[in-house]
This record gives sequence, structure tokens and C-alpha cells, in this order.
Amino acid sequence: MRIAQPLISLGNVPFSVAIPSCLSCAGSGVNLKVSRSTHILYQASAVPKGPPLHSIRVPASIFTPKRRRASVRVPHSSPSGLKNCTPGGDELWISRSAPAISIPLLREAICSLDSRMATLMSQRHELESHLEQAVRLQSPVSRLPAELLSSVFVMGVLGIGDENPVMVSTLMLVCRYWSEVALNTPILWSKVSVGPHDSLDKARRKLDRSKSCPLDITVDFGPRMEYTSSITEHVIRAMDLIRPALWRTKTFHLSIPNRPQAHVALLRCQEDAPLLETLSIHIFHAMQDDAYSSPPLPLFNGRTPRLRSCSLTSFNFGWDRRLVSGLRVLKLGGYFNSLTPSASTLLGILRQCPDLEELALRNMSSVDSDSDTCLLRPHELDPAPPSRPIELCRLKKLSFYYSGVGLTRQLMSQLALPSLDSLEMCYLENITPVLHLLCTQALTRLPLRRLRIETCLFNEMKFLHLLRRLHCLEVLELVDMEDASSNLLKCLSSSQPWICPQLEALTLDGCTTFHWDSLRTLVESRLPVNPGAYTSSFAVSPLPSRSISTAGLPRHKLPAEHQNPSSPASQAPRRLCAIDVTRCSQISKEMVQWLRMYVADVKCEPAKGVWGEAILP
Repeated sequence: MRIAQPLISLGNVPFSVAIPSCLSCAGSGVNLKVSRSTHILYQASAVPKGPPLHSIRVPASIFTPKRRRASVRVPHSSPSGLKNCTPGGDELWISRSAPAISIPLLREAICSLDSRMATLMSQRHELESHLEQAVRLQSPVSRLPAELLSSVFVMGVLGIGDENPVMVSTLMLVCRYWSEVALNTPILWSKVSVGPHDSLDKARRKLDRSKSCPLDITVDFGPRMEYTSSITEHVIRAMDLIRPALWRTKTFHLSIPNRPQAHVALLRCQEDAPLLETLSIHIFHAMQDDAYSSPPLPLFNGRTPRLRSCSLTSFNFGWDRRLVSGLRVLKLGGYFNSLTPSASTLLGILRQCPDLEELALRNMSSVDSDSDTCLLRPHELDPAPPSRPIELCRLKKLSFYYSGVGLTRQLMSQLALPSLDSLEMCYLENITPVLHLLCTQALTRLPLRRLRIETCLFNEMKFLHLLRRLHCLEVLELVDMEDASSNLLKCLSSSQPWICPQLEALTLDGCTTFHWDSLRTLVESRLPVNPGAYTSSFAVSPLPSRSISTAGLPRHKLPAEHQNPSSPASQAPRRLCAIDVTRCSQISKEMVQWLRMYVADVKCEPAKGVWGEAILP
């Protein structure tokens, strides 16, 4: 073994160190650095491998002249090195050769792997989407036929009505299949609306998608009077768009601020309307438009064979009977002064509607009416009675709202109403003559179940006489009636015989002339005799007796109608289910609490001012 003999200078003491050739570096010259600035000049040539390092011992005393441990470090030119320790505990670093693989190749390999991983992840996501779609296609909802799904859409969109219906646009956002089914269902696009919030483009799309389906058309611009010229232009464009589809229009609603705009719109309604069933024309401001009193006749060319419902407000159609014949619902309103129809005109229209089910006359009297005959023309003061009255066998709902008591009396004197179910009389001044006519009707048949009288005058005795003949009356509504006194409530409490035994709901809104004692007596008198007869529909506890005054009487001392309830004349009346004492200042909070003990539904709200504030405690 050949060992290089380097010269080591440590202070002023020269000595030599034997280093085996197995620790020689690959270079031809290496500088070895010893601690405390001790240098070793080392030169060696390639020699064969010698014995291991631990076979040659270097004395430790050579490196500890000053009691310090010397360490030998070999500077290296590459990041990788060999770390080893001598038997004396010294550290020795020896450099290694650089690897044969270059850094750019490694980086390129890593980029290649990243690219392959990204491609695999993309394929994975695609397979996952296909799997999810395949799973969805296996669900029962996705396997519904298009015809059945279309029927479900129609029920959800059109069958619910105005109570939170499902939007067609929402259905189309579910999936592509649902969108295609919705687009291919014409009835879903049959409701066409044009107005300030509904554009013409939207109406045009609906007309195209509805194909030949019957349409429900609504042109609504509200009562706004500003921007009249722009509204007129929009109305003209809307009617030009709708005009080619009038032949398949099922319902047509027109709401216009004034008569000129209504005439502009209706001048474009001259085509036949063979499918039209419902017609509604509402003009909001028509008091000063007398120049447009002549109608654009004939509407729809006079051919509306299926028309069943007609509602006209402030629109003068010349009282053309072709437009209002064969109806089931007729509503007329907003006709003042010279435009008010005469009684003979209305009777002639009613003769053309034998199957009429609902009649409403609203705002048809003169503003200066001071008597019953102020609105009647000279030839109508004492009209000759016809050969026979007009019998409206299907009329169930009749309403007179500020239509003039003279006109109302003439109509009621010529009508036979065997099926009348609901009657409203509001703002008619003195209705005593009308009550007398109703009494005459009740002699034959008058199955009236609901009666509403608001802001009218009447003879209380005549009214009680009518109530005695209304055995089927269930709802009685008296609003702002000063003639409804305590005597009326006491008569309703009497059992000689019972008046309106089927009465369940009583409204005394704004009636301030009756006393609390009469109302309390009425409630007590209609309590059930037998506690077991109390129905479970009420939320209060059952009472043990009919009234407080008869609670302690034994069975044999009760009145005859209580002992034999099976006889028709002595049947007990129904218990009151609802009482409305809104704006009744004589009713205190304690009284209301007492009412709620015996009546299921009690309404009591104080009178309110212009801004909705309570004006009474």
C-alpha cells in the first residue's frame, strides 16, 4: 500500500500524517483544511485500494497541542458528498461525481406525468357525468312520457289559478328534456298579457308558441293618466299584434285609462270571435269623454256565439243585444247621467239571458238623485206591467251597488228569482219598497242564504217581516246601518217563532245604535240546550244550558219548543259561528272577551282614520 506523505505545519512543529489512498479524492490536487488555520498540502496519484481507515491509527496527540479537536473538511464541487468520521471523532467530507441524468430531462419527465394525470382526470370527470346522467335517466320522473309530463305542467301552471302558480320559465330551467316538453305544449303559452310590465316581444313569443291553441288575452294599462300619447301608441301596437289571433281568443280583458284609447283599441276588434267566452272592458276615467259616447260597432263583427260572461265598465256599446245575449254572467257599471240604461233596456237584455246566473249593477245612478223617481224618464214612471214576469231560474247572485233605488225597484218588480242565493244592496237610500217586493217573492220561493245591506235606509218592521220568511238565511251582513236597533236583535232572540233559525254569521260593522244587552241576549238564546249537541268545530268549551236565564229550570218547566225539538216549529236554531262588531264604539274589550267565550270567530277592529290610525280606543 502506497501512502502519500503530506507535510503538515502546525505552528512551528513539523510532522507527517499517513492517509490511506482509499480516502483520496478523484482530483489530482485537494486542499484539506484543518481547524485553527492548519493547512495540509496534499498531492497523490491513483493508487490501489488500501486497508480500511480503522486499520491505520493517527495519534490524537498530534492534533491537540492546545487541547482542541481538529476536523478535516474536503471542499466539494457537487451538491452530493460522502460524510465519514475518523476513529478520533473528526468529521471528513469527500465530494462525489455529478449524476449522469441532466435536470432539464427530469423536469420534462415531471411535466409529461402531469399532462397524463390531467388527461386521466378529465376522462374521469367525463365518465362521472355520463354515469350521473345514466342514473338520472333511470328515475321514474325522467322516464315519464312527454304527453303525461305535459299534462302535469298544465295542471301546475294553469290549474292552481292565481295562488302561487308555477312559472313556465322555472320548468324550462330543470333540464333540456323538460324545456323541450314545455316548448311543445301550446296551452302553456296561451295567456298573453300586454301592459307596462309585459313587453310586446314577450307577447309575440307566446303567440308563436301557442300555435292554434285558444288564447286568454289581457291588455292592461291601468288608470294612469300621464304619458297618454305613449300609452295610446302602445295600445295600437298591442292590438295590431293581437288582431290576427282574435279568431282563437277565448277570453279578452281590456283595461284602459280613458275612452279615446278604448275606441282606438276596439276599432281593431272587427273580426269574428267564434271562441270568445269572456269579455271584459274597463274604462277608468270616462266622465269627461262625452265626445266618444258613440260605440265602434259592431264589436267582433257581431258574431260571438260562445260568449257567456260580459263585464262592461263605462263603455257604451249602444246596448246592442247581440253582444249581451245568452249570457250567464252580466256585470254593468260606470254609467251616469244620459248613459244610464233605462229599466226597459235592462229588462230587454235580461229576457235574452234566460240562463243568467249572476247579475251585478254598479254605479248606474245619477249623482243628483234626491228621490226614487229622479232617474226615471217620463214614460217609465208608471210602466205597464208585462204579460208575465221574467223568470231567471238559475240566477243565484244579485248585486245592486249604487244603482239607484228607482231602477232597482223596477227591475225587482219584473223578476222571478226562485234560486236566488246571495243578494247585495249597497248605497240605495231607502230600500223599503225593495224589501216589500222581496217579501212577495218569499211567498212562493226565495232560498236566500246570504243578505248584505250597506249604507241604506229601511223600515225595521218591514225588514223583520222579510227575515221571518227567510228560513234558509245563513249569513246576515249589516254595514253602517243606523236603522239596525236593539229591537232587531231582540226579535232575532225570540222563539215565538224563531227568526232565521239557520243563521250562523252576523255582521254589525259600523252599527252603533244597538245596545250590548240585546247582543248578549241574542248570543245566549242561540246556545245549544244539550251539552252533547255542541259540535267539535268550536274551540271553546261546551255550555251546559241554552241560556243563563233558563239554566236552572227543570226539564218539565222549559218552554214547549225545548221539550219537543223534533217538531218543525220548535226546532232549536243553529249556534252563531261568527260575529263582526268592527267599528262598534259601544262594544268594549271586556264585551269582546265575553263574546269569544261563546262564539268561535269574533272580529272587532276600531274605527280608523285616513292614514289607518285608530280614532277610537
